[in-house]
Amino acid sequence: MAIISDDDNNIKFNNTKNDNIAMEETSYDMSFESNIRPKHFNEYIGQEALKSTLKISIEAAKKRDLPLDHILFYGPPGLGKTTIASVIATEMNTNIKITSAPSLERPRDIIGILMTLKAGDILFIDEIHRLNKISEEILYPAMEDFYLDMTTGKGQTLKSLRIPIPKFTLIGATTKAGALSGPLRDRFGIIHRLEFYTDDELTKVIQRTAKILDIQLDEKGAHAVAKRSRGTPRIANRLIKRVRDYAIVKSNGIITDKVANMALDILQIDKFGLDNTDRALISIIADKYSGGPVGIETLATALGEDVKTIEDVYEPFLVQKGFIQRTPRGRKLTPFACKCFNLNSFDVQQSLF
Repeated sequence: MAIISDDDNNIKFNNTKNDNIAMEETSYDMSFESNIRPKHFNEYIGQEALKSTLKISIEAAKKRDLPLDHILFYGPPGLGKTTIASVIATEMNTNIKITSAPSLERPRDIIGILMTLKAGDILFIDEIHRLNKISEEILYPAMEDFYLDMTTGKGQTLKSLRIPIPKFTLIGATTKAGALSGPLRDRFGIIHRLEFYTDDELTKVIQRTAKILDIQLDEKGAHAVAKRSRGTPRIANRLIKRVRDYAIVKSNGIITDKVANMALDILQIDKFGLDNTDRALISIIADKYSGGPVGIETLATALGEDVKTIEDVYEPFLVQKGFIQRTPRGRKLTPFACKCFNLNSFDVQQSLF
């Protein structure tokens, strides 16, 4: 069902075959995410240091019969920040309300959700670094003293009210911890960075997903997909679906390392996990700017991408793998990148393509 006309008073709908297909695909994607999402710590693979810390905090909170301290998770996207928040809610045997900072534009948005919380509930705010100043200031007394400071009336009738709210746990997630204001960051009792996954951890993630989705693969096939998944479970789960499709059409449905590598080659994802955009970024630095340094704005213009997309999506993995370096003068290729792509140090004459 598609909205073909949308104003505040008149919304018309049109049923088409394509709309039904789109709805089925959306429903499938939601079902897929729900099915593979771990519910308990014993199902959650990776992030061992974080799990150990959280298990102790959860056990202590249960013994004290109090909510958990507020928690801030930060790190690149796709590493499981939302998932582990849901696991915490399950382990605490409480409810979780999930929202994102961009949807909390007006004061009544954040006040409304805080007023609906019950004792011990978890409020998860994704992209919390994008909260506006007013919403932040509303959160300060709510997080610290479990009160909402509100005003009523105007002029001489203006009154300040402190409305108590049940004790709750705020879990914030961000890809940019440095973008949070100091007062907000200081109100989190537990702050933890989620790390990229190792190939062995991703192999286990893929094997678990394959079992849930009834995908046939051997360990070498799972490892082949893991090596090209950029250290990120979300990407690994996305790729295993594409490799499954290839195996069904081109093979006997069983994913071996040969089948996985052939499928990923078709998807143009190389042995390092780099896609076309990653390689284009490296190639631009190499061919046009002699290995760098080059400013991020110049690089974004040359690549035809948004600066934030480069900083949030592409750079973290490229930096973590040691392909590019951030310097005060801009981005530049590392000797490791030159070696991997057969480039002549920083005096580059060869293209990656």
